[in-house]
Amino acid sequence: MALVMGSYSFLFLGVSILVAALTYITYKMLSGYLHKWFMMKPIPGVDGTHLFIGDALMFKPNAGEFFRQIVDYTTSFRDVPLFKLWVGMIPFVVLFHAETVEKVLSSPVHLDKSFAYKFLHSWLGTGLLTSTGQKWRQRRKILTPTFHFSILTDFLHVMNEQAEVLVEKLEKKAGQGPFNCFSDITLCALDIICETAMGKKIYAQSDSESEYVKSVYRMSDIISHRQRKPWFWPDFIYYWFGQGKEHDRTLKILHSFTQRVIHEKSENMSSSDPDSDSDRDPKKRQAFLDMLLKTTDEDGNRLSHQDIQEEVDTFMFEGHDTTAAAMNWTLHLLGSHPEVQWKVHQELQEVFGTSGRPITTEDLKQLKYLDCVIKESLRLFPSVPYFARSLCADCHINGFKIPKGANAIVITYALHRDPRYFPEPEEFRPERFFPQNSVGRPPYAYIPFSAGLRNCIGQRFAQMEEKVVLANILRNFSVEACQKREELCPVGELILRPKQGIRIKLERRRFTMTASHRLSSLNHNEVTRLRCEEQDNTKK
Repeated sequence: MALVMGSYSFLFLGVSILVAALTYITYKMLSGYLHKWFMMKPIPGVDGTHLFIGDALMFKPNAGEFFRQIVDYTTSFRDVPLFKLWVGMIPFVVLFHAETVEKVLSSPVHLDKSFAYKFLHSWLGTGLLTSTGQKWRQRRKILTPTFHFSILTDFLHVMNEQAEVLVEKLEKKAGQGPFNCFSDITLCALDIICETAMGKKIYAQSDSESEYVKSVYRMSDIISHRQRKPWFWPDFIYYWFGQGKEHDRTLKILHSFTQRVIHEKSENMSSSDPDSDSDRDPKKRQAFLDMLLKTTDEDGNRLSHQDIQEEVDTFMFEGHDTTAAAMNWTLHLLGSHPEVQWKVHQELQEVFGTSGRPITTEDLKQLKYLDCVIKESLRLFPSVPYFARSLCADCHINGFKIPKGANAIVITYALHRDPRYFPEPEEFRPERFFPQNSVGRPPYAYIPFSAGLRNCIGQRFAQMEEKVVLANILRNFSVEACQKREELCPVGELILRPKQGIRIKLERRRFTMTASHRLSSLNHNEVTRLRCEEQDNTKK
Protein backbone atom coordinates (compact mmCIF):
# COMPACT_ATOMS: atom_id res chain seq x y z
CA MET A 1 0.00 0.00 0.00
CA ALA A 2 2.80 2.38 0.85
CA LEU A 3 4.44 1.61 -2.51
CA VAL A 4 1.18 2.40 -4.35
CA MET A 5 0.70 5.60 -2.39
CA GLY A 6 4.28 6.55 -3.15
CA SER A 7 3.72 5.98 -6.87
CA TYR A 8 0.58 8.16 -6.80
CA SER A 9 2.48 10.86 -4.96
CA PHE A 10 5.28 10.76 -7.52
CA LEU A 11 2.76 10.89 -10.38
CA PHE A 12 0.90 13.79 -8.77
CA LEU A 13 4.20 15.64 -8.29
CA GLY A 14 5.11 15.09 -11.93
CA VAL A 15 1.73 16.30 -13.18
CA SER A 16 1.93 19.32 -10.89
CA ILE A 17 5.35 20.25 -12.23
CA LEU A 18 4.15 19.83 -15.82
CA VAL A 19 1.05 21.97 -15.22
CA ALA A 20 3.15 24.61 -13.49
CA ALA A 21 5.64 24.64 -16.36
CA LEU A 22 2.88 24.94 -18.98
CA THR A 23 1.20 27.67 -16.96
CA TYR A 24 4.46 29.60 -16.71
CA ILE A 25 5.18 29.23 -20.44
CA THR A 26 1.64 30.31 -21.32
CA TYR A 27 1.92 33.28 -18.97
CA LYS A 28 5.24 34.36 -20.52
CA MET A 29 3.85 34.02 -24.04
CA LEU A 30 0.67 35.93 -23.26
CA SER A 31 2.43 38.65 -21.31
CA GLY A 32 5.00 39.08 -24.08
CA TYR A 33 2.27 39.18 -26.70
CA LEU A 34 0.15 41.71 -24.78
CA HIS A 35 3.24 43.84 -24.14
CA LYS A 36 3.91 44.05 -27.89
CA TRP A 37 0.22 44.58 -28.65
CA PHE A 38 -0.08 47.66 -26.44
CA MET A 39 3.35 49.06 -27.35
CA MET A 40 2.53 48.86 -31.06
CA LYS A 41 -1.02 50.16 -30.73
CA PRO A 42 -0.10 53.71 -31.90
CA ILE A 43 1.30 52.34 -35.18
CA PRO A 44 -1.21 52.56 -38.07
CA GLY A 45 -2.69 49.21 -39.08
CA VAL A 46 -5.36 47.72 -41.30
CA ASP A 47 -8.96 47.61 -40.14
CA GLY A 48 -10.20 44.31 -38.75
CA THR A 49 -7.21 43.25 -36.64
CA HIS A 50 -8.30 40.84 -33.90
CA LEU A 51 -6.61 39.96 -30.63
CA PHE A 52 -4.69 36.64 -30.90
CA ILE A 53 -5.83 36.09 -34.54
CA GLY A 54 -4.40 39.28 -35.98
CA ASP A 55 -5.00 39.97 -39.67
CA ALA A 56 -4.53 36.43 -40.99
CA LEU A 57 -8.24 35.89 -41.69
CA MET A 58 -8.19 38.91 -44.00
CA PHE A 59 -5.37 37.60 -46.18
CA LYS A 60 -6.29 36.40 -49.65
CA PRO A 61 -5.73 32.63 -50.03
CA ASN A 62 -4.35 32.86 -53.57
CA ALA A 63 -0.65 33.81 -53.77
CA GLY A 64 -1.16 36.32 -56.57
CA GLU A 65 -4.13 37.97 -54.87
CA PHE A 66 -2.26 38.05 -51.55
CA PHE A 67 0.68 39.84 -53.17
CA ARG A 68 -1.66 42.36 -54.80
CA GLN A 69 -3.31 42.87 -51.41
CA ILE A 70 0.00 43.71 -49.73
CA VAL A 71 0.93 46.09 -52.55
CA ASP A 72 -2.46 47.78 -52.19
CA TYR A 73 -1.79 48.23 -48.46
CA THR A 74 1.49 50.02 -49.25
CA THR A 75 -0.38 52.34 -51.61
CA SER A 76 -3.02 53.09 -48.96
CA PHE A 77 -0.34 53.80 -46.34
CA ARG A 78 2.07 55.62 -48.68
CA ASP A 79 1.84 58.84 -46.64
CA VAL A 80 2.81 57.20 -43.32
CA PRO A 81 6.32 55.95 -42.52
CA LEU A 82 5.22 52.40 -41.71
CA PHE A 83 2.23 50.29 -40.78
CA LYS A 84 1.69 47.07 -38.85
CA LEU A 85 0.25 43.65 -39.59
CA TRP A 86 -0.35 40.85 -37.12
CA VAL A 87 -0.01 37.28 -38.38
CA GLY A 88 -1.52 35.35 -35.52
CA MET A 89 0.40 36.51 -32.45
CA ILE A 90 3.45 37.58 -34.47
CA PRO A 91 3.73 41.34 -35.16
CA PHE A 92 5.18 42.76 -38.38
CA VAL A 93 6.00 46.36 -39.18
CA VAL A 94 5.89 46.96 -42.92
CA LEU A 95 8.65 49.20 -44.34
CA PHE A 96 8.74 50.65 -47.86
CA HIS A 97 10.43 54.06 -47.51
CA ALA A 98 14.19 54.45 -47.90
CA GLU A 99 14.66 56.19 -44.54
CA THR A 100 12.78 53.54 -42.53
CA VAL A 101 14.36 50.65 -44.42
CA GLU A 102 17.83 52.07 -43.76
CA LYS A 103 17.09 52.23 -40.04
CA VAL A 104 16.82 48.43 -39.92
CA LEU A 105 19.13 47.18 -42.68
CA SER A 106 22.08 49.42 -41.81
CA SER A 107 22.03 48.35 -38.17
CA PRO A 108 24.61 45.80 -36.96
CA VAL A 109 22.03 44.75 -34.34
CA HIS A 110 19.05 43.65 -36.44
CA LEU A 111 20.75 40.84 -38.38
CA ASP A 112 18.49 37.91 -37.52
CA LYS A 113 16.05 36.66 -40.13
CA SER A 114 12.34 36.82 -39.36
CA PHE A 115 10.27 34.09 -37.73
CA ALA A 116 8.78 33.30 -41.17
CA TYR A 117 12.15 31.94 -42.37
CA LYS A 118 11.91 28.97 -40.00
CA PHE A 119 9.66 27.29 -42.58
CA LEU A 120 12.62 27.26 -44.97
CA HIS A 121 14.81 25.35 -42.54
CA SER A 122 13.62 21.91 -43.62
CA TRP A 123 14.74 22.74 -47.17
CA LEU A 124 17.73 25.09 -46.81
CA GLY A 125 18.77 24.27 -43.25
CA THR A 126 20.43 27.15 -41.45
CA GLY A 127 22.82 28.11 -44.20
CA LEU A 128 23.88 31.59 -45.19
CA LEU A 129 20.36 32.73 -46.13
CA THR A 130 18.55 31.57 -42.98
CA SER A 131 21.19 31.36 -40.22
CA THR A 132 21.53 33.92 -37.44
CA GLY A 133 24.04 35.11 -34.85
CA GLN A 134 27.50 33.66 -34.67
CA LYS A 135 26.80 30.89 -37.18
CA TRP A 136 25.85 33.44 -39.83
CA ARG A 137 28.94 35.59 -39.12
CA GLN A 138 31.26 32.60 -39.34
CA ARG A 139 29.61 31.22 -42.46
CA ARG A 140 29.67 34.61 -44.22
CA LYS A 141 33.38 34.97 -43.45
CA ILE A 142 34.10 31.50 -44.80
CA LEU A 143 32.06 31.89 -47.99
CA THR A 144 32.92 35.46 -49.01
CA PRO A 145 36.25 34.50 -50.68
CA THR A 146 34.42 31.99 -52.92
CA PHE A 147 32.58 34.92 -54.54
CA HIS A 148 35.71 36.96 -55.27
CA PHE A 149 35.59 38.55 -58.71
CA SER A 150 38.67 36.68 -59.90
CA ILE A 151 36.92 33.40 -59.13
CA LEU A 152 33.66 34.49 -60.75
CA THR A 153 35.47 35.21 -64.02
CA ASP A 154 36.34 31.51 -64.18
CA PHE A 155 32.61 30.83 -64.54
CA LEU A 156 32.24 33.10 -67.57
CA HIS A 157 32.96 30.16 -69.89
CA VAL A 158 30.06 28.19 -68.41
CA MET A 159 27.69 31.13 -68.79
CA ASN A 160 28.69 31.64 -72.43
CA GLU A 161 28.41 27.94 -73.19
CA GLN A 162 24.94 27.54 -71.69
CA ALA A 163 23.74 30.81 -73.24
CA GLU A 164 24.80 29.40 -76.63
CA VAL A 165 22.71 26.29 -75.98
CA LEU A 166 19.76 28.57 -75.14
CA VAL A 167 20.23 30.57 -78.35
CA GLU A 168 20.20 27.34 -80.37
CA LYS A 169 16.89 26.39 -78.71
CA LEU A 170 15.43 29.81 -79.37
CA GLU A 171 16.52 29.66 -83.03
CA LYS A 172 13.86 26.99 -83.58
CA LYS A 173 11.18 29.29 -82.16
CA ALA A 174 12.22 32.47 -83.94
CA GLY A 175 9.69 33.56 -86.55
CA GLN A 176 7.20 30.96 -85.32
CA GLY A 177 4.88 33.26 -83.38
CA PRO A 178 4.32 33.74 -79.63
CA PHE A 179 5.70 31.31 -77.04
CA ASN A 180 6.33 31.24 -73.29
CA CYS A 181 10.06 31.79 -72.74
CA PHE A 182 9.97 31.41 -68.95
CA SER A 183 10.90 27.74 -68.89
CA ASP A 184 13.68 28.14 -71.50
CA ILE A 185 15.37 30.89 -69.49
CA THR A 186 14.91 29.04 -66.19
CA LEU A 187 16.47 25.82 -67.48
CA CYS A 188 19.45 27.78 -68.80
CA ALA A 189 19.92 29.37 -65.37
CA LEU A 190 19.65 25.92 -63.76
CA ASP A 191 22.34 24.51 -66.06
CA ILE A 192 24.60 27.45 -65.17
CA ILE A 193 24.18 27.12 -61.41
CA CYS A 194 24.59 23.34 -61.45
CA GLU A 195 27.87 23.54 -63.31
CA THR A 196 29.23 26.50 -61.34
CA ALA A 197 27.91 25.58 -57.89
CA MET A 198 28.32 21.81 -58.08
CA GLY A 199 30.65 21.19 -60.99
CA LYS A 200 28.12 18.91 -62.67
CA LYS A 201 26.48 19.19 -66.06
CA ILE A 202 22.83 18.14 -65.82
CA TYR A 203 21.70 19.15 -69.33
CA ALA A 204 18.50 20.69 -67.97
CA GLN A 205 17.95 22.54 -71.25
CA SER A 206 17.48 19.20 -72.95
CA ASP A 207 14.79 18.29 -70.40
CA SER A 208 11.83 20.62 -70.69
CA GLU A 209 10.08 18.78 -67.84
CA SER A 210 12.78 19.18 -65.19
CA GLU A 211 11.57 17.56 -61.98
CA TYR A 212 13.90 19.74 -59.92
CA VAL A 213 12.52 23.02 -61.35
CA LYS A 214 8.93 21.88 -60.83
CA SER A 215 9.77 20.94 -57.25
CA VAL A 216 11.37 24.35 -56.57
CA TYR A 217 8.21 26.09 -57.77
CA ARG A 218 5.96 23.78 -55.77
CA MET A 219 8.03 24.13 -52.59
CA SER A 220 7.99 27.93 -52.90
CA ASP A 221 4.20 27.86 -53.12
CA ILE A 222 3.85 25.41 -50.19
CA ILE A 223 6.10 27.43 -47.89
CA SER A 224 4.52 30.79 -48.80
CA HIS A 225 1.07 29.38 -48.14
CA ARG A 226 2.09 28.10 -44.71
CA GLN A 227 3.80 31.39 -43.76
CA ARG A 228 0.57 33.35 -44.05
CA LYS A 229 -1.64 30.74 -42.32
CA PRO A 230 -0.74 30.73 -38.58
CA TRP A 231 -3.11 27.86 -37.84
CA PHE A 232 -0.78 25.65 -39.94
CA TRP A 233 2.38 26.67 -38.05
CA PRO A 234 2.22 23.77 -35.54
CA ASP A 235 3.68 20.68 -37.24
CA PHE A 236 1.00 18.34 -35.88
CA ILE A 237 -1.84 20.34 -37.45
CA TYR A 238 0.13 20.94 -40.65
CA TYR A 239 0.75 17.24 -41.26
CA TRP A 240 -2.79 16.16 -40.41
CA PHE A 241 -4.79 18.95 -42.03
CA GLY A 242 -2.37 20.88 -44.23
CA GLN A 243 0.17 20.17 -46.95
CA GLY A 244 2.72 18.47 -44.72
CA LYS A 245 2.87 15.22 -46.69
CA GLU A 246 3.20 16.99 -50.03
CA HIS A 247 5.89 19.19 -48.46
CA ASP A 248 7.92 16.11 -47.54
CA ARG A 249 7.49 14.48 -50.96
CA THR A 250 8.70 17.65 -52.68
CA LEU A 251 11.55 18.05 -50.21
CA LYS A 252 12.75 14.52 -50.93
CA ILE A 253 13.13 15.35 -54.64
CA LEU A 254 15.08 18.54 -53.91
CA HIS A 255 17.40 17.00 -51.34
CA SER A 256 18.04 13.74 -53.18
CA PHE A 257 19.30 15.72 -56.16
CA THR A 258 21.86 17.78 -54.24
CA GLN A 259 22.81 14.90 -51.93
CA ARG A 260 23.65 12.70 -54.89
CA VAL A 261 25.93 15.32 -56.43
CA ILE A 262 27.68 16.08 -53.12
CA HIS A 263 28.25 12.37 -52.53
CA GLU A 264 29.72 11.87 -56.02
CA LYS A 265 31.95 14.92 -55.69
CA SER A 266 33.19 13.86 -52.24
CA GLU A 267 34.05 10.39 -53.49
CA ASN A 268 35.89 11.76 -56.51
CA MET A 269 37.93 14.11 -54.34
CA SER A 270 38.83 11.40 -51.80
CA SER A 271 39.89 8.96 -54.53
CA SER A 272 41.88 11.47 -56.60
CA ASP A 273 45.66 11.68 -56.51
CA PRO A 274 46.68 14.76 -54.50
CA ASP A 275 49.64 15.19 -56.87
CA SER A 276 47.53 14.96 -60.03
CA ASP A 277 47.69 17.69 -62.65
CA SER A 278 44.15 18.83 -61.86
CA ASP A 279 45.07 19.63 -58.25
CA ARG A 280 48.29 21.36 -59.19
CA ASP A 281 46.84 23.46 -62.00
CA PRO A 282 45.85 26.83 -60.49
CA LYS A 283 43.89 27.70 -63.65
CA LYS A 284 41.58 24.72 -63.40
CA ARG A 285 38.03 25.93 -62.82
CA GLN A 286 36.54 24.84 -59.50
CA ALA A 287 32.87 24.80 -58.60
CA PHE A 288 31.61 26.28 -55.33
CA LEU A 289 31.16 22.73 -54.07
CA ASP A 290 34.87 21.98 -54.68
CA MET A 291 35.77 25.03 -52.64
CA LEU A 292 33.31 24.16 -49.87
CA LEU A 293 34.74 20.66 -49.57
CA LYS A 294 38.21 22.15 -49.08
CA THR A 295 37.20 25.09 -46.87
CA THR A 296 38.11 25.14 -43.17
CA ASP A 297 36.87 27.31 -40.33
CA GLU A 298 38.96 29.40 -37.95
CA ASP A 299 39.93 26.28 -35.98
CA GLY A 300 41.06 24.43 -39.09
CA ASN A 301 37.99 22.15 -39.18
CA ARG A 302 36.36 21.27 -42.46
CA LEU A 303 32.68 21.96 -43.01
CA SER A 304 30.46 19.00 -42.16
CA HIS A 305 28.32 17.23 -44.75
CA GLN A 306 25.28 19.00 -43.25
CA ASP A 307 26.99 22.40 -43.56
CA ILE A 308 27.80 21.75 -47.20
CA GLN A 309 24.28 20.47 -47.92
CA GLU A 310 22.80 23.68 -46.48
CA GLU A 311 24.93 25.94 -48.64
CA VAL A 312 24.55 23.92 -51.84
CA ASP A 313 20.76 23.84 -51.46
CA THR A 314 20.84 27.61 -50.86
CA PHE A 315 23.07 28.24 -53.89
CA MET A 316 20.85 26.07 -56.06
CA PHE A 317 17.62 27.83 -55.09
CA GLU A 318 18.89 31.40 -54.81
CA GLY A 319 21.31 31.03 -57.70
CA HIS A 320 18.92 29.95 -60.44
CA ASP A 321 15.40 31.06 -59.50
CA THR A 322 16.21 34.71 -58.84
CA THR A 323 18.33 35.22 -61.97
CA ALA A 324 15.84 33.36 -64.16
CA ALA A 325 13.01 35.61 -62.98
CA ALA A 326 15.08 38.76 -63.53
CA MET A 327 16.01 37.78 -67.09
CA ASN A 328 12.41 36.93 -67.97
CA TRP A 329 11.07 40.25 -66.67
CA THR A 330 13.82 42.07 -68.60
CA LEU A 331 12.89 40.36 -71.87
CA HIS A 332 9.26 41.34 -71.40
CA LEU A 333 10.17 44.97 -70.73
CA LEU A 334 12.53 45.15 -73.71
CA GLY A 335 9.89 43.56 -75.91
CA SER A 336 7.39 46.19 -74.74
CA HIS A 337 9.74 49.13 -75.34
CA PRO A 338 11.30 48.91 -78.82
CA GLU A 339 13.12 52.23 -78.42
CA VAL A 340 15.02 50.82 -75.41
CA GLN A 341 15.69 47.54 -77.18
CA TRP A 342 17.20 49.36 -80.16
CA LYS A 343 19.60 51.18 -77.89
CA VAL A 344 20.70 47.83 -76.45
CA HIS A 345 21.14 46.44 -79.98
CA GLN A 346 23.24 49.45 -80.92
CA GLU A 347 25.47 49.00 -77.87
CA LEU A 348 25.91 45.31 -78.71
CA GLN A 349 26.74 46.28 -82.30
CA GLU A 350 29.42 48.69 -81.11
CA VAL A 351 30.99 46.12 -78.77
CA PHE A 352 30.74 42.97 -80.89
CA GLY A 353 30.05 44.06 -84.46
CA THR A 354 28.99 41.01 -86.43
CA SER A 355 31.24 38.71 -84.43
CA GLY A 356 29.77 35.67 -82.72
CA ARG A 357 32.65 35.38 -80.26
CA PRO A 358 32.08 34.60 -76.56
CA ILE A 359 31.62 37.49 -74.13
CA THR A 360 34.63 38.53 -72.04
CA THR A 361 34.91 40.44 -68.78
CA GLU A 362 36.07 43.49 -70.79
CA ASP A 363 32.91 43.26 -72.89
CA LEU A 364 30.77 43.23 -69.74
CA LYS A 365 32.35 46.50 -68.61
CA GLN A 366 31.39 48.14 -71.91
CA LEU A 367 27.75 47.03 -71.81
CA LYS A 368 26.76 50.01 -69.68
CA TYR A 369 23.33 50.63 -71.16
CA LEU A 370 22.39 46.94 -70.84
CA ASP A 371 23.48 47.22 -67.21
CA CYS A 372 21.04 50.12 -66.73
CA VAL A 373 18.29 48.09 -68.43
CA ILE A 374 18.79 45.20 -65.99
CA LYS A 375 18.82 47.57 -63.02
CA GLU A 376 15.58 49.22 -64.13
CA SER A 377 14.00 45.79 -64.66
CA LEU A 378 14.97 44.82 -61.13
CA ARG A 379 13.51 48.08 -59.89
CA LEU A 380 10.11 47.32 -61.40
CA PHE A 381 10.22 43.58 -60.78
CA PRO A 382 12.68 42.74 -57.98
CA SER A 383 13.34 39.00 -57.89
CA VAL A 384 12.73 38.99 -54.13
CA PRO A 385 9.63 41.17 -53.68
CA TYR A 386 9.87 41.26 -49.88
CA PHE A 387 12.08 39.98 -47.08
CA ALA A 388 12.00 40.25 -43.30
CA ARG A 389 14.19 40.67 -40.22
CA SER A 390 13.60 40.03 -36.56
CA LEU A 391 14.29 43.12 -34.44
CA CYS A 392 16.89 42.13 -31.86
CA ALA A 393 16.36 45.20 -29.65
CA ASP A 394 13.75 47.88 -29.04
CA CYS A 395 14.06 50.61 -31.66
CA HIS A 396 12.43 53.85 -32.74
CA ILE A 397 11.39 54.39 -36.36
CA ASN A 398 10.04 57.82 -37.24
CA GLY A 399 8.73 58.39 -33.75
CA PHE A 400 7.17 54.96 -33.31
CA LYS A 401 8.61 52.55 -30.73
CA ILE A 402 8.99 48.99 -32.01
CA PRO A 403 9.59 46.29 -29.37
CA LYS A 404 12.31 43.69 -29.48
CA GLY A 405 11.01 40.50 -31.07
CA ALA A 406 8.77 42.24 -33.60
CA ASN A 407 9.46 41.54 -37.27
CA ALA A 408 10.28 44.15 -39.90
CA ILE A 409 9.23 43.24 -43.44
CA VAL A 410 10.70 45.25 -46.30
CA ILE A 411 8.44 45.43 -49.38
CA THR A 412 11.06 45.88 -52.10
CA TYR A 413 8.40 46.02 -54.81
CA ALA A 414 6.82 49.11 -53.18
CA LEU A 415 10.12 50.67 -52.05
CA HIS A 416 11.30 50.81 -55.67
CA ARG A 417 8.16 52.73 -56.64
CA ASP A 418 8.70 55.70 -54.35
CA PRO A 419 7.89 58.72 -56.59
CA ARG A 420 10.28 60.91 -54.59
CA TYR A 421 13.24 59.06 -56.09
CA PHE A 422 11.68 57.45 -59.16
CA PRO A 423 9.28 59.95 -60.79
CA GLU A 424 6.50 58.23 -62.73
CA PRO A 425 7.56 54.99 -61.05
CA GLU A 426 5.62 52.62 -63.30
CA GLU A 427 7.46 53.84 -66.40
CA PHE A 428 10.39 51.76 -67.72
CA ARG A 429 13.32 54.17 -68.00
CA PRO A 430 16.82 52.66 -67.86
CA GLU A 431 18.27 56.17 -68.00
CA ARG A 432 17.34 56.53 -64.33
CA PHE A 433 20.51 54.61 -63.58
CA PHE A 434 22.90 56.77 -65.57
CA PRO A 435 25.46 58.09 -63.05
CA GLN A 436 24.30 61.70 -63.46
CA ASN A 437 20.68 60.67 -62.81
CA SER A 438 21.52 58.69 -59.68
CA VAL A 439 23.10 61.62 -57.81
CA GLY A 440 21.28 62.30 -54.56
CA ARG A 441 19.28 59.08 -54.57
CA PRO A 442 19.45 57.43 -51.12
CA PRO A 443 21.34 54.12 -51.15
CA TYR A 444 18.41 52.33 -49.52
CA ALA A 445 15.87 53.50 -52.12
CA TYR A 446 16.97 50.71 -54.46
CA ILE A 447 17.93 47.36 -52.93
CA PRO A 448 17.21 44.43 -55.30
CA PHE A 449 19.95 42.44 -53.54
CA SER A 450 19.06 43.63 -50.03
CA ALA A 451 21.58 45.93 -48.31
CA GLY A 452 23.78 46.31 -45.28
CA LEU A 453 25.76 43.49 -43.70
CA ARG A 454 23.29 40.83 -44.90
CA ASN A 455 23.24 41.87 -48.53
CA CYS A 456 23.24 39.13 -51.16
CA ILE A 457 26.65 37.50 -51.34
CA GLY A 458 25.98 36.33 -54.91
CA GLN A 459 24.92 39.62 -56.50
CA ARG A 460 28.04 39.90 -58.67
CA PHE A 461 27.47 36.36 -59.91
CA ALA A 462 23.83 37.18 -60.70
CA GLN A 463 24.65 40.43 -62.51
CA MET A 464 27.31 38.72 -64.58
CA GLU A 465 25.00 35.86 -65.55
CA GLU A 466 22.12 38.16 -66.47
CA LYS A 467 24.30 40.31 -68.71
CA VAL A 468 25.90 37.33 -70.44
CA VAL A 469 22.65 35.49 -71.16
CA LEU A 470 20.66 38.56 -72.18
CA ALA A 471 23.49 39.87 -74.37
CA ASN A 472 23.68 36.52 -76.17
CA ILE A 473 19.93 36.51 -76.79
CA LEU A 474 19.83 40.11 -78.00
CA ARG A 475 22.86 39.71 -80.26
CA ASN A 476 20.83 37.16 -82.19
CA PHE A 477 17.19 38.21 -81.89
CA SER A 478 14.74 41.07 -81.71
CA VAL A 479 12.10 40.56 -79.03
CA GLU A 480 8.44 41.52 -79.10
CA ALA A 481 6.28 41.20 -75.97
CA CYS A 482 2.90 39.53 -76.43
CA GLN A 483 1.40 40.61 -73.10
CA LYS A 484 0.50 43.96 -71.63
CA ARG A 485 1.88 44.82 -68.20
CA GLU A 486 -1.52 44.37 -66.54
CA GLU A 487 -1.81 40.85 -67.99
CA LEU A 488 1.32 39.59 -66.24
CA CYS A 489 -0.26 39.29 -62.76
CA PRO A 490 2.94 39.13 -60.64
CA VAL A 491 2.85 36.41 -58.00
CA GLY A 492 4.97 37.27 -54.96
CA GLU A 493 5.89 34.00 -53.29
CA LEU A 494 9.54 33.53 -52.34
CA ILE A 495 10.39 34.83 -55.82
CA LEU A 496 8.41 37.29 -57.96
CA ARG A 497 7.07 35.47 -61.03
CA PRO A 498 4.40 36.24 -63.63
CA LYS A 499 1.31 34.08 -63.15
CA GLN A 500 1.14 32.90 -66.77
CA GLY A 501 4.80 33.14 -67.73
CA ILE A 502 6.34 35.54 -70.26
CA ARG A 503 5.04 35.29 -73.82
CA ILE A 504 7.22 36.80 -76.54
CA LYS A 505 7.90 36.62 -80.27
CA LEU A 506 11.44 36.42 -81.63
CA GLU A 507 12.82 37.47 -84.99
CA ARG A 508 16.36 36.79 -86.13
CA ARG A 509 18.40 39.98 -86.38
CA ARG A 510 19.49 41.03 -89.85
CA PHE A 511 19.41 44.84 -89.76
CA THR A 512 22.34 46.62 -88.10
CA MET A 513 23.33 50.26 -87.79
CA THR A 514 26.94 51.31 -88.02
CA ALA A 515 26.64 55.02 -87.21
CA SER A 516 26.89 55.26 -83.44
CA HIS A 517 25.09 58.61 -83.33
CA ARG A 518 22.11 57.43 -85.36
CA LEU A 519 20.17 55.60 -82.68
CA SER A 520 20.45 58.33 -80.09
CA SER A 521 18.48 60.66 -82.32
CA LEU A 522 15.69 58.19 -83.11
CA ASN A 523 12.31 58.83 -81.63
CA HIS A 524 9.85 56.07 -80.75
CA ASN A 525 8.09 56.08 -84.13
CA GLU A 526 11.35 55.90 -86.08
CA VAL A 527 12.52 52.98 -83.96
CA THR A 528 9.26 51.13 -84.58
CA ARG A 529 9.54 51.77 -88.35
CA LEU A 530 13.13 50.50 -88.47
CA ARG A 531 12.20 47.44 -86.47
CA CYS A 532 9.38 46.66 -88.92
CA GLU A 533 11.86 47.02 -91.78
CA GLU A 534 14.19 44.54 -90.11
CA GLN A 535 11.38 42.03 -89.62
CA ASP A 536 10.25 42.45 -93.26
CA ASN A 537 13.80 41.85 -94.47
CA THR A 538 14.01 38.75 -92.29
CA LYS A 539 10.82 37.30 -93.77
CA LYS A 540 12.08 37.94 -97.32
